[in-house]
Amino acid sequence: MRRCVPKKWGGTESVVFNVSRELIRQGIESPIFCTDMFARPGLQMLGKVPVRRFRYVLPWVGLSPEAKAKLRLKGGSPLSLPLFFGLLKERNLSVIHTHVQHRLGGMARTVAKIKGIPFVVSIHGGYFTVPDEQTEKMTEPFRGKLEWGKVFGFLLGARRVPNDADAIICVGENEYREVKRRYPFKKVFHVPNGVDVERFAKADGDAFRAAYGFHPTEKIVLCVSRIDYQKNQKGLVRAFARFAKDHPDHRLVLIGAVTVEAYHEKVLAEIDKLGLKDVVRVIPGLAPGDPLLPSAYKAAEMFVLASRHEPFGIVILEAWAAGIPVVAHGIGGIPGFCTDRENSLLVEPDNEPQFVECMTELAVDGNLRAALALRAFEEASSRYDWPLVATQMREIYARILKD
Repeated sequence: MRRCVPKKWGGTESVVFNVSRELIRQGIESPIFCTDMFARPGLQMLGKVPVRRFRYVLPWVGLSPEAKAKLRLKGGSPLSLPLFFGLLKERNLSVIHTHVQHRLGGMARTVAKIKGIPFVVSIHGGYFTVPDEQTEKMTEPFRGKLEWGKVFGFLLGARRVPNDADAIICVGENEYREVKRRYPFKKVFHVPNGVDVERFAKADGDAFRAAYGFHPTEKIVLCVSRIDYQKNQKGLVRAFARFAKDHPDHRLVLIGAVTVEAYHEKVLAEIDKLGLKDVVRVIPGLAPGDPLLPSAYKAAEMFVLASRHEPFGIVILEAWAAGIPVVAHGIGGIPGFCTDRENSLLVEPDNEPQFVECMTELAVDGNLRAALALRAFEEASSRYDWPLVATQMREIYARILKD
């Protein structure tokens, strides 16, 4: 994968770490190989999961320090020959599972071919279904720059990663359908993201309130998501401003690692412009292992997600496991597992008035909150607990090894 640093954790990192951890519990070695982005090269143990990090470069000529910083936070296709040779030297490999395409995925492909073993590629969104607007923003830092890394991409077969994979795994149902259409003769599987149900269900909400000074009478509206234009916190702040006029006891809490600093500044400016400094709190990231993260969910009255693009939405599962109702835009992979009025309230994209209406409905209707939360918790427990997801992954590995 591209990187694996708890302070910069996202959905992909969560999936890889948790599946690796569960496979190790089942007696299968599952080390993670990645670049040393935001970390030092070498071996680090995250719990019982070995993470092996290798030096990398961003292979464009003339990148400014600002552009490099943006690419480290989001987007870009790094080149890491040390990772390639480290993977090549690894013994006793049965399957290589790549969670990236492009150059790093090409390395996985090439090593698998040299060793004569199968390889699997996971598509976490962002390959066929990313909106053009998001693609433009991700490619802006290196637009117009000479990309000397293309020759390595060609040699590694970077463009052939999905074509040559022994199986393709999709986390989102919409991307699964698109991959099935494009690769009708390929083994394609839909394996959803997961959640540690027990950890979120047993969290102590009072711990979060005490840590951040929330009064017992203050009601928390929570959003956990990278601070990023894709996640649309700015639009959420606008919606909350309208909601807060009639609900003065509610507080919006935005938790998430900052992956686009310029957007983070815009969100803070929007909060200031709307006069919401006293009722909106921005917490730029809690490490995935921090007990205050599940505590934040448990402390909340509702969870809200206003993303413009969301391949799956693992944070929704975390809210379900914590037993709080969800309001979200019905985009990307979200409608694949969320059903409006059954386990969540779904809103049309960019429909801020409807978003406010749904928040209001949850705020005033305790019976609706309880009903949605109960059905969602039951679904999270029966379908999305990490051991269940890891077992699905293990069955795919076994199938391609047999074939």
